[in-house]
Amino acid sequence: MDLSSIHNFQDAVVTVMGLGRYKRGSGMGATKWLVRHGAQTVITDLKNAEELKESVTIIMDWYRRYRELYPDRTLYQPVFVLGEHRKDDFLNVDCVVQNPGVPSESEYIVAAKEQKVPIESDVSLFFRFYPQPIIAVTGTKGKTTTTLLLAEMMKRKDEKAVVAGNIKVSPLEHLDELIEEPNAIPVVLELSSWMLESLPQAFADIKRGPAIAILTNVYPDHLDRYPSFEAYTASKRIIFEHQTPDQYTLLNADHDLVKGMAPLVKGKLFWFSKDAREEHGCYMKGGNVVFRNNGADTVVIPVAEVALKGDHNVENILSATCAAMLSDVSVGDIADVLRHFEGVVDRQEMVREVDEITYINDTAATGPDAVIAALRRFGTEKKDIVLIAGGVNKKLAYDGLGEEIVKVCKAVFLFPGDASDLLNAAIKGRVPVTTVKSMKEAVQGARSAAVRGDTVLLSPGAASFNLFRNEFERGEQFREEVRNL
Repeated sequence: MDLSSIHNFQDAVVTVMGLGRYKRGSGMGATKWLVRHGAQTVITDLKNAEELKESVTIIMDWYRRYRELYPDRTLYQPVFVLGEHRKDDFLNVDCVVQNPGVPSESEYIVAAKEQKVPIESDVSLFFRFYPQPIIAVTGTKGKTTTTLLLAEMMKRKDEKAVVAGNIKVSPLEHLDELIEEPNAIPVVLELSSWMLESLPQAFADIKRGPAIAILTNVYPDHLDRYPSFEAYTASKRIIFEHQTPDQYTLLNADHDLVKGMAPLVKGKLFWFSKDAREEHGCYMKGGNVVFRNNGADTVVIPVAEVALKGDHNVENILSATCAAMLSDVSVGDIADVLRHFEGVVDRQEMVREVDEITYINDTAATGPDAVIAALRRFGTEKKDIVLIAGGVNKKLAYDGLGEEIVKVCKAVFLFPGDASDLLNAAIKGRVPVTTVKSMKEAVQGARSAAVRGDTVLLSPGAASFNLFRNEFERGEQFREEVRNL
């Protein structure tokens, strides 16, 4: 299939693999966009019709609406193949759009590739068809905070600025309206490693990468999906490997693995670091956030005035500020955003204080390193943390987390799963551990274990698909149970 023009999707047969249940997520966004542009769309998902009832209803409502909005187009009613995948839907088609949640090793994706069927994603299609500059953010930790912080800065430059990607919003939700704009609209995309894996062919075809690529850090994660840590790391490098010399790469100078990637950068390299450097970049210097370019320093804001707290957030603040400065957002607007942006839902989010006990939702901490960051921010030697954690392992190690828990936690409540077994073994009986089977049981137990001045922290360090649909549902259940106290 010729992917050089949106018009070529008219009458094309396209399979969407993975519809999903996020109303504006990758599968839903891709399906709506394809139907709108006249593709004969087949949607296939291993979830059954009952599980995807709401998603199917939404798609069909949009199909009927498009028929009214575009009477001059030939639009095809989408076909749903649910509860199974059929190999024919991947072989006798013009294109396959792969949801980021679908492994590239899937026998159906492999079969399609062998037949030379193009494999795309909602993100790769967006890069192909949006010709204006795109800022892309990735990393194991901090990418959502960086993305949303940077988006707020970009909205000061242009209130129409778009933020999408790995934040449950497909960029295809915005593509058509962006193309119609007479001027370039800023776009900030958060990209997971799985999204990045879908991009090399698109980057090669359009002969460019993101206008600004930000890599916050790389820690062991998703090793249940990748054959090795190096394979996971390689997926992160995709963000800058296809850039042109006039595009910008922002790397974390405080992270040795990321710092070591500098020789591979093809664009203009800018650093961010807690320590001042002589190279281009954004640094902490003399108690200020400072941007350095062409040998000149610009003071952006005193660190004491920044609302986003926590040592782990420093790289998010610096990388977002650096990208905003390179995008010609005014220093005053950047500083104003930094004074007011306090964080992201599901990431060290203060939910409520009850009887002088603070409840923190950090459900997005799906690996041990993220939990350690939360414990170091909120915990003290008084052992004033009651931790709710555990679940399903992603082939990660928990020994280091066990030692951190012993330092600052008075009690731990663990959801069932092999990650919990490893964590319990790492704690070695030095802190009381209780296994719980629901969020209600976890919150009620934590409340009983806590006293005035303590913090109840949901920071799982694992997946929990055995109890919750995803980490966001896990966080919402935590908020709901805390609200009910």
